[in-house]
Amino acid sequence: MSKKKIIIAVSGSSGSVYAKRLIDKLSMYDDVEVGLVMSDNAIINWEIEIGPFNHEDFPFRIYGKRDFNAPFASGSTGYKHMVIIPCSMGILGRVAHGVSNDLMTRAADVILKEKRKLILVARETPLSLIHLENMKLLTLAGALILPAIPSFYSKPKSIEELVDTVVDRIIDHLDMKQETFRWSE
Repeated sequence: MSKKKIIIAVSGSSGSVYAKRLIDKLSMYDDVEVGLVMSDNAIINWEIEIGPFNHEDFPFRIYGKRDFNAPFASGSTGYKHMVIIPCSMGILGRVAHGVSNDLMTRAADVILKEKRKLILVARETPLSLIHLENMKLLTLAGALILPAIPSFYSKPKSIEELVDTVVDRIIDHLDMKQETFRWSE
C-alpha cells in the first residue's frame, strides 16, 4: 500500500503550536509520508512559542528552504497535499503571485499547477485589502484558505483541545479518518 504524501511548510508567523500539533497527529498515521520545510523565522518563532528547536525531535525529514532537489519541488512526485501552517501574509502573497524563491513557495506553486490540494492556515489579524485580495487569488487558483480560528462549541478545556479545533479541520481536508468532535453528533 502506498503512503499518502503530504508537504508541511511552517512559515514565520505566530502559531507554531498549530504546526507542532499537526505534525504530532500526522506522526500517528502509519500510511503517511511527510516532507517538512521551515522558514528561518519559523524556527525563531518555534523557539519563542514552544521551546528549543531540534531537528532530531521531528518524526519526519526536514528539507532546507533552498533544497530544490527535495522530491516535492517537482510535480512528477506523488505529493498530493500541502499545508502551510501557520501561513504568514508574506508567504501567502508570494504564493498568490507565483514567486517561487524558496522550497516552500516552489512546492506551493507545484501543488497549484498540478491541481492538487493546497491548504493555507492563515495567521494574521487584522487583514488588509491586500491580504484579502491575495486570498481571493489563491482561492480562484484552487487553494483552500483555512484560517487559524479555533471554535468553541466543543467546549475545549485546554490550549491543546482549542488548537485541535483547527488542526482536526485540516486533517479532515487532508481526507484522513480521525476521531474528533462533530457538530450535532
